[in-house]
Amino acid sequence: MTASFLSSRRRIALLIESSRGYGRGMLRGIAQYAQQYGRWSILHEEMTIDSELPSWLTRTAVDGVIARVDQHTIEPLRSLSVPVIDVRCRHRYEGVSQVETNDQMVAAQAFDHLVQRGFQRLGFCGYHGAHFSENRSQPFQELAERHQIPLSMYEVAGTSRNSLSEIERTGMIDADPLHRWLRSLTVPCGIFVCNDICGQQVLNACRNLGILVPDDIGVVGVDDDDAICALCDPPLSSVKPDTQRIGFLAAKKLEHQIRTGHTNATTEYVPPLGVSQRLSTQVVALEDREIAKACRFIREHACDGIDVSHVVQFSSLSRRQLERRFREQLDRTPFEEITAIQIAKVKQLLEESTMILDEIADLAGYSHKERMSAVFKRHTGLSPGAYRTQHRGQ
Repeated sequence: MTASFLSSRRRIALLIESSRGYGRGMLRGIAQYAQQYGRWSILHEEMTIDSELPSWLTRTAVDGVIARVDQHTIEPLRSLSVPVIDVRCRHRYEGVSQVETNDQMVAAQAFDHLVQRGFQRLGFCGYHGAHFSENRSQPFQELAERHQIPLSMYEVAGTSRNSLSEIERTGMIDADPLHRWLRSLTVPCGIFVCNDICGQQVLNACRNLGILVPDDIGVVGVDDDDAICALCDPPLSSVKPDTQRIGFLAAKKLEHQIRTGHTNATTEYVPPLGVSQRLSTQVVALEDREIAKACRFIREHACDGIDVSHVVQFSSLSRRQLERRFREQLDRTPFEEITAIQIAKVKQLLEESTMILDEIADLAGYSHKERMSAVFKRHTGLSPGAYRTQHRGQ
């Protein structure tokens, strides 16, 4: 009975990298399908996006494969004579179904995010020869043209013959052309980068050049890789693809093809989930550079206990000029801007930590927890304790 039960499980090979957030998300989606619907025995090993096919694949009987298919792997996979689902979608292959992110929607979400931040000039930075970069740059360019927003394009040199790792490495090593492009931009400018690794390279270049992010240049990437985005300085905003859904749908397609014996070359496009905003776009882009400079000072020091007099001392404007231009540009006062930053800090600490209110008040720039609690309740309608309880109950 045990042997019969084990033999009924399908042997599924997963040729998907675990080195990137995108791949890990797909693996979670496949695991979800297998746990809920599939009687699967999963074969998977640690790999990168450009890894060769594992040697065990040709020596192991499998019922189906979900893979990041490429031109040099498609024929060996065909030789297995089992259904294959492609989740890289770099090329179209006869008889191979595909599931991928809707890159037109990715570009649209990045465009909307930057425009909503107030950027009236845009840039795109991508990798020449990377299919996903080209799939995202074209609709982004079309959106900029349709809305008559100036757009500057830059691509790291590469060809379709290069692996993605090689193209990305070129962007890291050969930084001079990127530096020249960044220097040529009129600020403030919002940049859409083709993926998070490209975003990290742009942010590193901005830091080396002394370009202020997000005040002079805002940057939004793609993939929402939790490790890469957090390691960026400042942390990178990013469009979040629904990778778990991609993995789940790929698994569902594979199970259907195994059961029916019918394969086709359909492609299913999965919408992204939205933009995860972090510090690289946490700004209202301002043409008034003096107010932009004051906003940056407030953002960096609001939780150090500053008041409006400190902002006036930092600025070249009088208090009356500062107040007037703040209202003209942002429809709020410097004091309200300071308070907003402090409240955001309190929310973050209530959501992400177990600190007591005395500790939170100190880190948010308040001398007493009672003062912090009163301001917090006036702005949110909840006490800090109620806010924490409500957040953890979600």
